[in-house]
Amino acid sequence: MAEATHPHVYSIAAHRGFADALVAGLVPRYRDPDLGLARLTLLLPSSRAVRNVTEAFIRHLTDEGAQGTLLPRMAAVGDLDLDEALGPLIDPLGATEISPAIDPTRRWLMLAEIIAREFGDDAPRGPALYRLARDMARVMDRLLVENVAPEALRGDAVLDLLGDLAGHWQDSLRRFAIVQAHWLSWLESEGRIEAAERRNRLFAHAARRWKTDPPAGPVVAAGVTSSAPALARLLRVIADLPDGAVILPDLDLTMNDEVWAELGQAGQAPSPGNPPFARGDAVTHPQYHLKLLLNRMGIGRGEVRSWHRRGAGAAPPERSHAISALFLPPEASKGWIDLAAEKRRLAGVRVLEAATSEEEAQAIALAIREALEEPQKRVALVTPDRPLARRVVQHLRRWNIEADDSAGRPLSQTAAGRLFLLMAEAMAEGGAPVPMIGLLGHPLVRGGNPEARREWLARLRRFELALRGPRPAVGLQVLETVAADSGTQDWWAEAARIMAPLFTDGDPAPLAELLDRLASVGEDLCGEVLWSREDGRALSTFVDDVRLQARAVQTTVDPRDLHAILADAMEAIAVRPPYGGHPRIAIYGLLESRMTRADLVICAGLNEGRWPGRPAVDPLLAPPVLRALGVPGVDFRIGLAAHDLAAAMGAPQVLLTRAARDTEGPTIPSRFLLRVKALLGELLPRHQETALVRMARAVDDGEPAPPYPRPAPIPAPDDRRVRISVTALDRLRSDPYQFYASAILRLKEIDTLDAEPTPAWQGQVAHDILQKWHEGGGALFDVAQRELKRMDHHPLTRALWEPRLLRALEWIESTIAETPERKPVLFEEWGSFERKGIEIFGRIDRLDRLASGGLAVVDYKTGRPPSKAQVERGYALQLGTLGLMVEAGSFAEQAVQGHAEMFEYWSLGKDYKGRSETGFGYIETPVRTGAARTGIEPDEFLPRAAEFLDDALDRWILGTEPFTARLNPDAAGYDTYDQLMRLEEWLGLEERA
Repeated sequence: MAEATHPHVYSIAAHRGFADALVAGLVPRYRDPDLGLARLTLLLPSSRAVRNVTEAFIRHLTDEGAQGTLLPRMAAVGDLDLDEALGPLIDPLGATEISPAIDPTRRWLMLAEIIAREFGDDAPRGPALYRLARDMARVMDRLLVENVAPEALRGDAVLDLLGDLAGHWQDSLRRFAIVQAHWLSWLESEGRIEAAERRNRLFAHAARRWKTDPPAGPVVAAGVTSSAPALARLLRVIADLPDGAVILPDLDLTMNDEVWAELGQAGQAPSPGNPPFARGDAVTHPQYHLKLLLNRMGIGRGEVRSWHRRGAGAAPPERSHAISALFLPPEASKGWIDLAAEKRRLAGVRVLEAATSEEEAQAIALAIREALEEPQKRVALVTPDRPLARRVVQHLRRWNIEADDSAGRPLSQTAAGRLFLLMAEAMAEGGAPVPMIGLLGHPLVRGGNPEARREWLARLRRFELALRGPRPAVGLQVLETVAADSGTQDWWAEAARIMAPLFTDGDPAPLAELLDRLASVGEDLCGEVLWSREDGRALSTFVDDVRLQARAVQTTVDPRDLHAILADAMEAIAVRPPYGGHPRIAIYGLLESRMTRADLVICAGLNEGRWPGRPAVDPLLAPPVLRALGVPGVDFRIGLAAHDLAAAMGAPQVLLTRAARDTEGPTIPSRFLLRVKALLGELLPRHQETALVRMARAVDDGEPAPPYPRPAPIPAPDDRRVRISVTALDRLRSDPYQFYASAILRLKEIDTLDAEPTPAWQGQVAHDILQKWHEGGGALFDVAQRELKRMDHHPLTRALWEPRLLRALEWIESTIAETPERKPVLFEEWGSFERKGIEIFGRIDRLDRLASGGLAVVDYKTGRPPSKAQVERGYALQLGTLGLMVEAGSFAEQAVQGHAEMFEYWSLGKDYKGRSETGFGYIETPVRTGAARTGIEPDEFLPRAAEFLDDALDRWILGTEPFTARLNPDAAGYDTYDQLMRLEEWLGLEERA
């Protein structure tokens, strides 16, 4: 009789291997000769746990040589993290009086509507509104899971705290209470309840029924450690069933009572009316949530018994003693000094510390590759760092090893999800070049027909080349000109027809209608390929769900906000790969790793902020409010992460890894890893893994490459004799290699998509405006407006640069008007002449006739003109060469003759010396005039220009001089060809070589 009243609660120690030890005990206890295990109902924490236990059954029965048997009925009832999906409980018969649950997506959209309606102009807009709605839903779930009724927010425990809270916390609490009240009223009118509330009621219903009418078959809850009150009461009922049992993972039964008490009150208030959680509770301890669960079940730790079986891959029992010591609370940790050797034994545990996350990933891949050499050996990589997991997967492919990351990837990062977001981004930005080209070139577009895709991409590349440069104005009509310039009119007509639904008038529209448009465009671009894979199926489910609920709620959004709203929602959806990876490799996140077992477990990414993650304060309810309501604080999750590590460290072989730097900078070691190192003390060197780090650093090492010499190509004489522009002469003398790459190899720089307006582009616009004005096109301001409108570039580009340009043009107009004796006679004219048999050509911006009869050569600059020192050294020959062309009659067709005696740069840049009334525009000359102390004498300017020109022709064009890279490193120039000349590999080393 006494045995029947004793609760059947067991614990499987970390070193035993939970899933395998569980199955090893369940099979002999519950297997029936005829029905196998079919009478057993097994309650597990998650669907992933169901899969892990199923695999453990298969391993056990295979080892026994069984021909086959019926497995138990398994149901997922909850996960450890209260913020994660809790899993459905089988709806017991007779629970039909419990109202159906509201759809989570409908709740999200409806909460956003309530917030916008109740707070009006004070409500956030766009994506921020939907993020707030998601946060509110999360907090509501958290309160419901902890059995906190909505009216508790207006109870004395909270009201007594209100005056002590900061103003923003008071406002946040008030807003939350208002929204919750309206939400509950709407729920009641719909005859629905919250999903978490329904889950609580189902637990309560099952507990009542099983208490009065026990089920016919045995019921076992295994690995369920969620401390939700409703679930804890159900677990107590199961523990009291005649043929029931509750089996906990890694409950430390060796911890002495003083240490157990130091964990804190854990939900058990010392007296009625006191908060259930105290400030001194050790919520970060891996045993804290188990103590909380036992307290809520009404079971003492002394009533828990050790499970009688161990798994096939169990570690030595000393490991559990060391893990227990490892996570001792602060006061108890002082006992490490006197801790016996057997209590700190971590044989089989290694610590690997890499320099970078890339090095860490490579070392992990090597460890996995090494382990696979042993037949039947299983390896599990456990890490919350998904980028690190993806790196490891890529490194394993070096050896043709495919590994699946069972934690999956966010839908937003998959191929199908990315295509959907690109369509939303193109809609939001009115066909901006980057998202549009990214969309049209996406791997799924025309992916079902390789030949059609090849032709599609060929046309797209031609169109893209013509589109490169500053962003054009929005709309499809503007892009027709780009298609005409690139000769892709037919292709663009088809693409524009498909993408037309993405170009809206910008007014708010129903969310369901916008999703219809995206789905339609996606199908036209990709066909069935969009939906055919696992990410496409996940996207289809997501779109159908949001579209259905958006129609029910009548949600409308601004198309410009659609991309951010969808990106946030899709980030929370994990897409897991199909089966097909290596059968002995598993890659898990922390949630997926629970109840798994492998011969080698690699715990990676052990840095603060990753493992454990950064505990974020609840954005809506202040910590004192949550504590008063009886909700565990944010540090509770640190304890869960510690429990995950403790469970993983029960494997026979364990590798703990971290990187000193990641992509964001230096990292801080995880507090858990620091404890491991502190516990090991002087034994740490024996446990440090250095061989894998050395191999990771050496695996990509090759023979040292010889120093790259300074480029100095020597083309054939016939290749040297090329036409030379007046602007290229500057590069020829200062950086011959740039001239060689540009004029001889004819390599031209390609603008990026949506590029910032370059000086060359700005200069072309300014030249076109001035040319039209000089030719009598009307007032300068009117000409500028017409040309800028004709350029039809993006409003942002014009808004940033147009005011500066107009001020400079105003300065030019007033400066010319102030000197009526000086008459412009040439504008933007091309000319050429021969020198030593080589054609020199160029365009003169303006040529003025002076009162003396001489000529003034004017060159417009949008930036800073060359300095006098550059001109004197022959690195800025443009003005002088144009002067030689004038005197040689290169512009004879315009009947312009005379002596060039004045040379000026008219800059449209900002005037820092106060010479311009508009603040933009000034004149500089390379010759010595007035009181200037520097510059070339006016009479010597053209002879010096001819001397420099002849020297350049004799050395490089007609001679055999090599086109040496950066002949004058100090000369101003462009960096267009720096990568081609591999500048960083030799600059500064040429003298040593």
